Amino acid sequence: MDTSGDGRRATGDGRRATGDGRRATGDGRGGSVLFAARSAIALYRLLDLLPVFAGDARVSRVFTLVPGSDFGVDALAAVERVGARSVPWDEACRDTYDLIVTASPKGELHLLRGPRVLLPHGAGFGKTFHGEGSADAPSGLDPEYLMPHGAPPPALHALAHPGQIDRLATLSPRAAARAAVVGDPTLERILASLPLRESFRAGLGTGARRLIVLTSTWGGESLLRRRPDLPFELAARLPQDAYQLGLIVHPNEWSRTGEFELSERLAPALDAGMVLARPYEDWASVLVAADALITDHGSTALYYAAALDGPVLAAYDGGDELIPGSPMAELLTHAPHLGRAEEVEEALGRYRVGTGRAAAASAFLFPAAGAADQGSALERLRLELYRLIGLSPPIAPVTARLLPIPAPPSRTPSAFAVRVRLDGDETHIERFPGHVDAPAHHLAAEYGVAGERQSQSAALLYRRTGRATAAAYSVEWTVDGWISHVLDSYPGCRTAGVVLSPVHCVARVRGGSLVSVRIEPPRENGRIVHSDPAAVLSAVHARPAGVSRVTCVIGGRRYEAHLSPATAEEAGRIL
Repeated sequence: MDTSGDGRRATGDGRRATGDGRRATGDGRGGSVLFAARSAIALYRLLDLLPVFAGDARVSRVFTLVPGSDFGVDALAAVERVGARSVPWDEACRDTYDLIVTASPKGELHLLRGPRVLLPHGAGFGKTFHGEGSADAPSGLDPEYLMPHGAPPPALHALAHPGQIDRLATLSPRAAARAAVVGDPTLERILASLPLRESFRAGLGTGARRLIVLTSTWGGESLLRRRPDLPFELAARLPQDAYQLGLIVHPNEWSRTGEFELSERLAPALDAGMVLARPYEDWASVLVAADALITDHGSTALYYAAALDGPVLAAYDGGDELIPGSPMAELLTHAPHLGRAEEVEEALGRYRVGTGRAAAASAFLFPAAGAADQGSALERLRLELYRLIGLSPPIAPVTARLLPIPAPPSRTPSAFAVRVRLDGDETHIERFPGHVDAPAHHLAAEYGVAGERQSQSAALLYRRTGRATAAAYSVEWTVDGWISHVLDSYPGCRTAGVVLSPVHCVARVRGGSLVSVRIEPPRENGRIVHSDPAAVLSAVHARPAGVSRVTCVIGGRRYEAHLSPATAEEAGRIL
């Protein structure tokens, strides 16, 4: 085994290294693999290739943090979360490994002993950072980092597309000679998880709404730096029953800002129900669940374009980082540009199918680009890595690990500013977060969840069943008792209602009698599409008393609500 890319061989006496360059692990029959991560994003890319060594007891796996990055603070914490073993950098530099796998060429990697494999930690090599490395060289392909101080290039530079080898060859033929096209393990994982899309959307509580996801890279030209108010502007513009918002933030920005500070900065949008994807795995699950993407010049959009080819809007106003002619530059050139937040629906209508896939075709191997062997990136990698280790690969096939169900929004609105439009027998309902300063027909608030100020101002107060505590001593309301209590206690409240199920509510308009509201949801392509029953209560609230049917249009869909006098059983139901 070549330990440093310079032709020397490991001596391999099977003993634990003690700083004299002997083999790091093993009994002489196995292989030691060091995963060297400089930042959290690099670590996450390394974790995506772990199935390559799955089930092989001959291989030992250990991680280390490469010093020198401003964004390494979260890397070791992520290693601890997955339960992997890590070693300090100084110890890693003393030992010799059968294989060293990295996802960033930066840092003093030449101090490590063993053949080195370099994987990209993004897609498309579309950015350059002025003031570091070679002028205008793509980050990840810069010879100054690939071969620092005249050191040999990595034993293998694993790339995702043949065009990337051509780009590397123009920068350094020597480095390109060690490169090979294997595909992208992260994209492979996303593609393998596409059948779970409905499960991901269920986990997010998306329903039939349109999930629009914003993606922000890191640095001064990122979406969150240049347009920090865009998430809330969209939350204030898009009706809650038609759209759900998500946000994917680059792990470097998570590391730089910190979870607490990031959440505080995004608090208005998070209060409106926006999903903030976690930086490892969740981001890809949210991407699979998305219906449309709003992106800056970060490469996340290329994964979305390759996997789903859905609408992509450009929210990047130019700068020095994006490399002209790169796949990401091509995507942004042909995608509709989003100026003001209120233009989002019009911009989505201008997107042309195939725009994203055409740009992604020069970043990845996938079927639309003519690659018949999509899905074999891990298999190719396994052959290459085991060749470098000097072991025969396991017999069992290697498969990408499916993405997890993403976490739901941390917060959801508890009060809504409700706009009502009466059109013949149809009642059109649009709901916006209650903390949005916008004209509305009435304020609807969820009792026991919304604050007292909003409850006092609400014309419609409602509650949901299923919020009982496990206390030994408790007081329970009946439906009729609670509705009467609310109307007595809140003079400004005109209608009070209880959501019993996705298709059943009980309500009373002040001065009227208790009514049962049965909701008939629409059917689409063999599916029953439910909306929030509280939106139907807003339609009931807006219609004159005494009607027996209300046709609600919520999120662009018709819901028939049938009203009848509540039965004694419904009135006496325990909440």
